[in-house]
Amino acid sequence: MPATRSSIKIHPVTPERWGDFETLFGPRGACAGCWCMWARKPRAQYLRDKGDGNKRTMKRLIASGVEPGVIACVDGQPAGWCAVGPREEYPGLGGSRILAPVDDKPVWSITCLFVARPYRRQGLSTELIRAAVKLAKSKRARLIEAYPHETKTDHAPDAFIWTGTLSAFRKAGFKEVERRSPGRPIVRLAIPR
Repeated sequence: MPATRSSIKIHPVTPERWGDFETLFGPRGACAGCWCMWARKPRAQYLRDKGDGNKRTMKRLIASGVEPGVIACVDGQPAGWCAVGPREEYPGLGGSRILAPVDDKPVWSITCLFVARPYRRQGLSTELIRAAVKLAKSKRARLIEAYPHETKTDHAPDAFIWTGTLSAFRKAGFKEVERRSPGRPIVRLAIPR
């Protein structure tokens, strides 16, 4: 049954929400031991820490008071996640020619969207994006950037669209600003003061 807006609650991830985050990501860390660390670590370190190392790093980050994203619960069950933070907190983006900075403007980046299987294809990604923008705005962000996939079909393998789909970001008001690869646009949303 599709989630209704009234049954969806989205919160910043805080130490009190670690249990929800851990439940959502499950024993595999959402995807192959990532624990949403792919962009937060240089590639070699990310690969070395896959699994428990990445989980420990994320737990320490959240325990430190950083709110690295938002988590959605549907009827009290963890259902989705969206990572957001200042681009400089994501050194993993730095080594990519496709995701290199567009300009020198200070931006916040949305680097990951993960929705649990029962809640996919119901619009939860767009809700999570909007909540991530709200969190970034509360921390004085003025420009949000994301790196979605543009798929030819809505049925691309989920493992390949962990940064979200272009259609979800468009629904949330983002506009394309750069494209260095056919299926990987860079999109932005300016936040009014």
